[in-house]
Amino acid sequence: MTETDGATLPILYQDQHLVAIHKPAGLLVHRSAIDRRERRFALQMLREQLGQRVYAVHRLDKGSSGVLLFALSSAIGRSLSSCFEQRQVGKNYLAVVRGHPPLAGEIDHPLRRHIDTSEGARAADAPAQDAFTRYRTLATIELPYRVDRYPSSRYALVELEPLSGRRHQLRRHLKHIAHPIIGDATHGKGRHNRLFQTLFACHRLLLACTELRLAHPVSGAPLTLRAPLANDFYRLLARLEWTSAVPPQWRPDAEKQA
Repeated sequence: MTETDGATLPILYQDQHLVAIHKPAGLLVHRSAIDRRERRFALQMLREQLGQRVYAVHRLDKGSSGVLLFALSSAIGRSLSSCFEQRQVGKNYLAVVRGHPPLAGEIDHPLRRHIDTSEGARAADAPAQDAFTRYRTLATIELPYRVDRYPSSRYALVELEPLSGRRHQLRRHLKHIAHPIIGDATHGKGRHNRLFQTLFACHRLLLACTELRLAHPVSGAPLTLRAPLANDFYRLLARLEWTSAVPPQWRPDAEKQA
């Protein structure tokens, strides 16, 4: 079950060519061999909500929330997909990770392409592709709970900017630098995930796409699409006393101030 049951998808922006929604955590973008039991998908829900066909132009992981962009025609869909492939779309994410990363840095770590199968995702038989992610640490905390061999556990709020668009790039890159995202059952650390479940009743991946920046596919005008953090994500940050570290435009109250 997802938080979308019985609800419509929040629309962040819509015109005659495209529509952007705030995808909730726990919802697939479209049907996948990995989750054959799922019956609800953002693509299907938005089509029913708008009463017309929509075309997915990029993807968000099932566990993440935030800005998800669709085209309203196949031609616009091809144009937008090309923009993503050619790295002409700026993207920002927020995540809670294990440990205290450096204040800022760039991860340059090639990744093999992943393919969905009925047994899960597997690496394709092809050379690894270049993959780059910039990050910035916004806040840190040390909690007085033993999880690993240390008497306390460290966590951080980070802003992420993927400069390429590989499958599960952010989750895999953060694992690569030993700062996995909390709530990541595949690339994360189960003991830290369970601590957040126990302390904060947090059962989601703490990763959200907060902003996309691109040129409008028809007018060429600059277009910025923002999704303030979901309420459950923001409440957790409040428990950690991190809300002041969140850029104002990505806080839930930004919608009221706009």
